[in-house]
Amino acid sequence: MVRIHIKHGDESQFLYETAVAVDIEELLSKLIYIYNARLKIDRICQEMEFLAKHGTTLPPNMQGLTDDQIVDLKLKDEWVEKCIPSGGAVFCKDDIGRRNGQAPNTKMAEILTKTVKDAKASISKKLVEANTLMTNEIVKDALGQLRGAVMIVYPMGLPPHDPIQLELDNQEELSGTQASLQVIPEDKGTLWWAGKELLPGKKLQDYVGNNDKTKIVAKLQKKGTGPPGREPVVSEEQKKQMMLHAYRRQEELKKLDESEDNAHLNSEWADNNRLKSQFQGMQDIKWGPGRGFR
Repeated sequence: MVRIHIKHGDESQFLYETAVAVDIEELLSKLIYIYNARLKIDRICQEMEFLAKHGTTLPPNMQGLTDDQIVDLKLKDEWVEKCIPSGGAVFCKDDIGRRNGQAPNTKMAEILTKTVKDAKASISKKLVEANTLMTNEIVKDALGQLRGAVMIVYPMGLPPHDPIQLELDNQEELSGTQASLQVIPEDKGTLWWAGKELLPGKKLQDYVGNNDKTKIVAKLQKKGTGPPGREPVVSEEQKKQMMLHAYRRQEELKKLDESEDNAHLNSEWADNNRLKSQFQGMQDIKWGPGRGFR
């Protein structure tokens, strides 16, 4: 199997294995699915952390308003009584006014936070360093665990406008957000390797050869952005180590120069009192502890 180290920009994303004879179109579709699913999981995890602390999201027309403004406008969260967490709610005000403050109790909150932690670990970019592969099944399983945790804590479901529910139903609206810039639509994705775009209609072996034990670094990006920048010859960590080594070497040379500059001070010819001692007949006198001079 060919092992592909997938990057987006200069940042590692995940490792993926595939047959060398795979169609580029099929490969690209699977890679984009995993890439986008990992982004979705990350977005859900962020929202679930807030869900565990401050409860469900307020209706859009109530978000960001103060309590007095809500009273003055006679607004009401009709979902607060429908979406009660298991075991009852604990009030924890959301200072930014985005969630209703009806948080799950400690036990239920722990279910959410533990599931979030496990989901994040299963898609972590650090898995590349651990040489651990990413698959479609892993991201699907992570999404399933997140959905299951929400159902346990909120058996009646979340409000339809809650971003977690929208994400789980694949109805999220990302336009105008930073997240929309990260997502790669399946019909707008490209895969690059060795400065070449891997084109649909060809197979992976048309580019990397027939060796099924090949390891390559490929980059995912959107169409129209041109070829990705070349990988730096020296990594940032290697660059830091080289600079540290150069600094230490410079300090050693500086100390050596200072030592050589002061070495003559111990020489007899550099003694300012040598002529005086010679006239006084004391130039060869040696002192010893407890013995006076001799």
